[in-house]
Amino acid sequence: MAIGYVALVLHAHLPFVRHPESDYVLEEEWLYEAITETYIPLLRVFEGLKRDGIDFKITMSMTPPLVSMLRDPLLQERYDEHLAKLEELVELEIEHNTHNGHIKYLAEHYASEFNATRKIWEQYKGDLVTAFKQYQDTNNLEIITCGATHGYLPLMKMYPQAVWAQLKVASEHYEENFGCPPRGIWLPECAYYEGLERMLADVGLRYFLIDGHGILYARPRPRFGTYAPIFTETGVAAFGRDHESSQQVWSSEVGYPGAPEYREFYKDLGWEAEYEYIKPYIMPNGQRKNTGIKYHKITGRGLGLADKALYDPYWAREKAAEHAGNFMYNREQQVGHLYGIMQRPPIVVSPYDAELFGHWWYEGPWFIDYLFRKSWYDQQTYQMTHLADYLRAQPHQQVCRPSQSSWGFKGFHEYWLNETNAWIYPHLHKAAERMIELSKREAADELEWKALNQAARELLLAQSSDWAFIMRTGTMVPYAVRRTRSHLMRFNKLYEDINIGKIDSGWLEKVELMDNIFPSINYRVYRPL
Repeated sequence: MAIGYVALVLHAHLPFVRHPESDYVLEEEWLYEAITETYIPLLRVFEGLKRDGIDFKITMSMTPPLVSMLRDPLLQERYDEHLAKLEELVELEIEHNTHNGHIKYLAEHYASEFNATRKIWEQYKGDLVTAFKQYQDTNNLEIITCGATHGYLPLMKMYPQAVWAQLKVASEHYEENFGCPPRGIWLPECAYYEGLERMLADVGLRYFLIDGHGILYARPRPRFGTYAPIFTETGVAAFGRDHESSQQVWSSEVGYPGAPEYREFYKDLGWEAEYEYIKPYIMPNGQRKNTGIKYHKITGRGLGLADKALYDPYWAREKAAEHAGNFMYNREQQVGHLYGIMQRPPIVVSPYDAELFGHWWYEGPWFIDYLFRKSWYDQQTYQMTHLADYLRAQPHQQVCRPSQSSWGFKGFHEYWLNETNAWIYPHLHKAAERMIELSKREAADELEWKALNQAARELLLAQSSDWAFIMRTGTMVPYAVRRTRSHLMRFNKLYEDINIGKIDSGWLEKVELMDNIFPSINYRVYRPL
C-alpha cells in the first residue's frame, strides 16, 4: 500500500508564431523542433506504457497558443515539409559516412527516430492534439490550461478585465478543443498575486500550480508545507513546486541533464558540416542554423565544443535508466521520511517545462519512460498520480492564502519587469484601457464586429510573457520587440478606425489571416466585471 504520491507535471507551451505572409521565418521552427524532439517522443512514451499495461498518470498543460498552432493546417503542412527535409538530410548523411562507422551508426539512429516520428505524425494525420486527448480520455493524462496567450497576470492586475480575458478565453478555447472544461491551470510563469483565486473560481477552475515559496509563505503557514495542496478561501486548490525533485532534473550543473554521456545540445550538424553540402538544409538566405542532428556528447565539464567526444545513444539510454532509478529511490526516501512526520500521505509535485524533455535534454523522454516503468514495478512507497485524481482521493486540505510569487529568477516579477523590457508595459496598459472601452460598444455591423474581435486578439498576443522573457534573456530580441510592436500597432489602428467609423476591410482581412488565434473570441469578454 503506497504511503504517498508523486506528480510529474509538464508545461507544454510555445508563443504563437505563424507567418503566412512569409515563405520562411526561423522562429516557426520552435514549433517544428518541439514536435520532433518533445511532443511526438512523449506520445511514443505514452503509447509504449499503454501497450505494456502500465497505468501511468501524468499532468500536462497544453497552452492555447500551442494547441492553436498544432491544429493549424498551414503549420501542419510546413512541419511535414520540415520533417521531409530532415529525412532527406539524414539519408544523405548515412550515404556520406559509409566509411565512418560511428557517424554512420548515429545517422542511422536519427533515421530510425525520424521514421518513428513520421509514423505517429501520419497516424494522427498531423493532429497531435487528438493524439494527446486520447490519453486524457483514458484518465492517464490530465491536460490543463494556461493563460490565453501566457500573459504575465500580476503585471496586469490593475486591469482585472484583462486578467479575466486571459482566463476566460483560455477556458473556452480548451473546451472547444478537448470537449470539456479544464479542471486545472498552470498559471503563466507560475505567477500568482493575492485575489487571483477568485477569478480562477469564477471561470470554473479547480486547482492551479504555484512555486514552492507561494505555499511556504501562505497565511496561515501551511502545516505540511509544499507536501500537500492548500485550499484558497474560494475552494480552488494550490499545488506547490517541490524544490528537491525539481533541482535534480532541472539543473545542468547538479542535475541529471549535465551527465557526460548525454547528447551535447550546442554542437549541431548545421554549424559543423561543410557549407556547400549543408546549404540546402539551412536557412534560405544561406545562414546556418541547428538541424537537430547532433553527433557529440557533453563529454566533460569545461571542455570546448571542439573537444567533445562522439555520442552513443546506447550508453545515454543506460544513463537515463540509471537516473530514473535514482529519482525513484530519492522519492521513496523523501515520501517515507515525510509520511513519518506528517502521518498522512504527502504529495511531491515535480513541474517542468515539457520542452526540457527531448529538446534541451535529448534523453528526457527515455527518463520519463523508465521512471514510470520503475515506479510501477520496482517500488510500493509512492503512487504516481495526476493532480485531478489526487484531489478526488484527498478532498480535505488546509485553507490558506497563498503568497505573491513566480517561478522566475528571485521568485517574483523581476524577470518580466526590468530595464530590458519595462518599456512595453505603459503601452500594454494603455491598450488594455482602450480594449475595456471598446468592449462597451455594440457592433454597428459585421465589419465592426470583426474589427472589435481582432482588437481583442491583438491585445492578447501583445501580452504574451514570452516577449518580455526573450528581451531579458537576450536571445532573438529583435523578433520579440517586433512582435510586441506589431501587435500593439495593429491594435491601435483598429481602435482608431473603429472610433472614427472607417474600418479598412482589406487590411483587416489580412490581419485576420495572420493573427487567426481564437476564431470564436467575443470582444465583450473585456466588459467591466
